[in-house]
Amino acid sequence: MMNSSAELRTAFLEYFRERGHEVVASSPLVPANDPTLLFTNAGMVQFKETFLGQESRPYKRAVSSQRCVRAGGKHNDLENVGYTARHHTFFEMLGNFSFGDYFKREAIGYAWEFLTDVLKLPADKLWVTVYQDDEDAANIWLKEIGVDEQRFTRIGDKPGGKRYESDNFWSMGDTGPCGPCTEIFYDHGPEVPGGPPGTPDEDGDRYIEIWNLVFMQYDRDKSGTLNPLPSPSVDTGMGLERLAAVMQGVHSNYEIDLFQRLIDAAAKVTGCQDRQDNSLKVIADHIRSCSFLIVDGVMPSNEGRGYVLRRIIRRAIRHGHKLGAPQGFFHQLVESLAREMGEAYPELVKQQTMVEKILKQEEARFAETLEQGMQILDQAIAGLPDKTIPGETIFKLYDTFGFPVDLTNDIARERGLQLDMAGFDKAMAAQRERARSASQFDVDYGEAVQVEGETEFTGYAQLAGPATVEAIYQNGQPVDELGQGEAGMLVLDRTPFYAEGGGQVGDRGRLQSDGGKFTVEDTRKQGGKVFLHFGKVTEGAIKTGEQVEASVDAERRQATAYNHSATHLLHAALRQVLGEHVTQKGSLVDAERLRFDFAHFEPISREQLQQIEALVNEHIRRNHPVETRVMTPDAALAAGALALFGEKYGEEVRVLRMGEFSMELCGGTHVARTGDIGLFKIVSEGGVAAGVRRIEAMTGQRALQWVEENEAQLDEIAAQFKGAREQLAERVHQTLEQNRQLEKEVERLKTKLASNQGADLAAQAREIDGLQVLAARLDGADPKSLRDTVDQLKNKLGSAAVVLATVSDGKVALVAGVSKDNTDKLKAGELVNMVAQQVGGKGGGRPDMAQAGGSQPEGLDAALASVPDWVRSQLAG
Repeated sequence: MMNSSAELRTAFLEYFRERGHEVVASSPLVPANDPTLLFTNAGMVQFKETFLGQESRPYKRAVSSQRCVRAGGKHNDLENVGYTARHHTFFEMLGNFSFGDYFKREAIGYAWEFLTDVLKLPADKLWVTVYQDDEDAANIWLKEIGVDEQRFTRIGDKPGGKRYESDNFWSMGDTGPCGPCTEIFYDHGPEVPGGPPGTPDEDGDRYIEIWNLVFMQYDRDKSGTLNPLPSPSVDTGMGLERLAAVMQGVHSNYEIDLFQRLIDAAAKVTGCQDRQDNSLKVIADHIRSCSFLIVDGVMPSNEGRGYVLRRIIRRAIRHGHKLGAPQGFFHQLVESLAREMGEAYPELVKQQTMVEKILKQEEARFAETLEQGMQILDQAIAGLPDKTIPGETIFKLYDTFGFPVDLTNDIARERGLQLDMAGFDKAMAAQRERARSASQFDVDYGEAVQVEGETEFTGYAQLAGPATVEAIYQNGQPVDELGQGEAGMLVLDRTPFYAEGGGQVGDRGRLQSDGGKFTVEDTRKQGGKVFLHFGKVTEGAIKTGEQVEASVDAERRQATAYNHSATHLLHAALRQVLGEHVTQKGSLVDAERLRFDFAHFEPISREQLQQIEALVNEHIRRNHPVETRVMTPDAALAAGALALFGEKYGEEVRVLRMGEFSMELCGGTHVARTGDIGLFKIVSEGGVAAGVRRIEAMTGQRALQWVEENEAQLDEIAAQFKGAREQLAERVHQTLEQNRQLEKEVERLKTKLASNQGADLAAQAREIDGLQVLAARLDGADPKSLRDTVDQLKNKLGSAAVVLATVSDGKVALVAGVSKDNTDKLKAGELVNMVAQQVGGKGGGRPDMAQAGGSQPEGLDAALASVPDWVRSQLAG
């Protein structure tokens, strides 16, 4: 029996190769052309476009052993790695895939055969789950595979969740390909705590999922409707480490052969004598993810994928430091890793020297700061009044010494302490957005334009004033003047134009000189100091060194100020209604509306939205003065000011206060009093990312206009219902109820019509070897009526095989039924597929009932006529 990780990997690939699968090499950990993923985290990622129908491959079946990384989320993602039996940053996912070729029966059969026949796992140690509505999979497992019902569970949707949030229903997202799953668990025995999957005790470790088979058979549209895919596909995944643990008779992945040899190597280079020390597990896990990330082109850095890599490297080094390891130990483990995994992944061997060099450099870079950071952390911990490390300390370690929060969290965990993550998030948000704002110009324009000096901003106090043209750029190059119709960018010595920042858009307006007029279409900053005015000359010419009168579009600025000030009130209202966990994640403020993104874990109810809107309008009516003070960022934060997303902070910051309700750091432009805003109206709320919600709202005249437009629509709808607006809800309810009743009546009549037609059709059945065979069209019927009629005909005809078809809007619907006493000779799925293939379609179902569709109705009559001969051939065979 094969037991080693390498043998299991090879056995899996060879098993499916022998069954017509193309062995596809692992794709890189950095997904190609997929900005939605930080890292490749599943075997299906490289086939995503194939499943979506956006790319074709020369094969219909594939098998792979895909290297995966899952470590790119929030700061506590790594905390369990090394401390639990199955958490990893890096793992290998074994998977077999079908792109419109085989489906549930073959996928389930392959999985069961591989586990029980090839690997010789006892069937009574395996537990199977299916999605609650997936009768096809359930029948295959129970009736064809013969799984014991005592080791079988149906699992449904999560309570209160969306369908794609079910444990056994997989989806690429809110829309797109999706389908039910079936999962195979291994039972580690009654001596291990935990209950079967789907039970209240399932969180224990007795039953461990080893294989997940996903059946992509639907395409979910925006309305949530599940539409059958024309080519259902299969995507499976089985963790190699989990499988190896089962085969090697151990409960923890860290006890398998591959990890044991890496742990031995880690113990040797660190000098650790206790091989059960969790720090060795951390190091053994992290050398895998770090090495393969570098192989795939990720370099340590302070942002994006590079920052995740740096976090993992530094966590490993810290654990080595904890064990007393000498400096420069981590890179020495690459050789051991290449020995373990180089045969399966030769690129690791090829780039071993480079990986070692990069890790060695990163270790040297971190060595000094690690020592300093540990001293600061030890001092901070020694002086703690309670068991919480302050957010300011966590941020200082991160910002000054490059201490990833994971490291601080690890140390806190070991010493029984907690982290003040709210305080850290506040400081981190300010720092992140300082960097973002400061780099905004550099990202877009910095290579083409570098302007020295600083622009004096006068726009807080005035919207117009004199200025001197310091420089002019056209197509990224300095010029002396711009002529009429020419576009360019102007730099002034002073300006009333607000430059884009803090979520607020840049001002528009005009620059007027004696010889010309320049229309400003946008204003941005370079390096946080120089204001850049983009636009074109609409009259005459504009030259460097001449005086201009700078005038901001006052109406647009004022409307923008309404929205920006309302954003601050909205932020305060959200924190008051939803809780102080709400933090800003992004904003956009212009003259039309405001958009505010914030951290929150669930949709906001209608009642909560009303409460938030009412609270904002209450503080508008209170007409609070909007006051600003300039102070240091530390003093502002100490005073309780919130740091806003998108704001640029320097040595001094502006603190904006609206009564006792709101106080935030903000460099934007605002109203004088909250009453100036007039009216605040929320127009939409929804999710934009995991844990992030978005509210869009309007203020002032635009909000009033929105209300008036909606009032007019209500009047129009009320008129169509021939009633007053006050009665509109009742009238709509009545109409919907009438429609539901009419739909039921139509359904009843269709069923009755189909039943009557079905009774007439029974006389057309032909007897073939004792079997009544009927294939006919049932025009005017829908798929449900077809199924009902097939059932009625089977009951009436007794031993029978029936195929009924209908055509609607150029599409063919087919239903086939076989009486249960004949399913050993005939399968409804095979029968319906035979007919469907002649009309450009495909289908499937249970042995006694199956359905299909097609797109070529012109071939239907001939296809139905072929049924008797096909049945005769099947019975003869």
